[in-house]
Amino acid sequence: MRILITGGLGFVGTQLSIRFIEKGHSVTVVGKDSNSMVHTPNEVEYIAADTTTKGTWQEEIAHKDAVINLAGSSIFTRWNDKTKKLIHDSRILTTQNVVEAMVKGNNTILCSASAAGYYGFHGDEELTEEAEAGNDFLARLCVDWEDEAQKAAYKGIRVIITRFGIVLGKTGGALGKMIPAFKRFVGGPLGNGNQWFPWIHMEDLTSAFLFFLDQKEIHGPVNLCTPNPVRNKVLAQALGKALSRPSFLKTPAFMLRLVLGEFGSVLLEGQRAMPAKLIKHRFTFHYPEIAGALEELVRK
Repeated sequence: MRILITGGLGFVGTQLSIRFIEKGHSVTVVGKDSNSMVHTPNEVEYIAADTTTKGTWQEEIAHKDAVINLAGSSIFTRWNDKTKKLIHDSRILTTQNVVEAMVKGNNTILCSASAAGYYGFHGDEELTEEAEAGNDFLARLCVDWEDEAQKAAYKGIRVIITRFGIVLGKTGGALGKMIPAFKRFVGGPLGNGNQWFPWIHMEDLTSAFLFFLDQKEIHGPVNLCTPNPVRNKVLAQALGKALSRPSFLKTPAFMLRLVLGEFGSVLLEGQRAMPAKLIKHRFTFHYPEIAGALEELVRK
């Protein structure tokens, strides 16, 4: 298949490119920083563009069998009015431009990113794809983001909304921020550590995207997380064990809020998201348990 990935030079996009190339697909990535291509296979075609702006990069979409829409400014920063606008616009404008360029009647797939943060804060409630959206900033962002992607369905496009849990991989992401702290003996839970942590191993995430390409009956929102979310303190314990480091040093809740503002509160809440659709369609998780996933990633 011919696949285009917006935000294709990021943590997830790079690993998807590698996996797609291994499976014999052709890949085009659109991004702004070619210096980020150090891990991208040589076979990948690169288009330099700002996807929030209309341009010639959109012409490529008409010739693709699948579009993976991942572009968006990182949420892992202190939120203020300026950063919130950047986080919002980078996703909404890109998605509008992608959908605009898709051709009505083409047998194309659009996999557009979202997040488990769509559900807001529900404590211990298990959240399948049928659960309602929350009302905090991240939840409202996800609603707007998903609404723009779903407009492609009016063109006859099969739309899959991928609601990401926290992606665990060896080249960055959450572990890239956590492991250095644990190695310095200052790792541990965030706040009281009771918040739920929906997660997925990078290998399972990339396998899920290959699964979507083949399973034509899958559409709409899909929770990309394992069937076994864990509380934050359990994650800390498992990572400490994998690294042979202690995991008892908590980061106080007030400190997170002080440093990260509203985003600190998001980290202290979490969601107990469950991958009901993946389970229904018999997707196989290679790393369903947190201990095995972390042992494999740390060993690498």
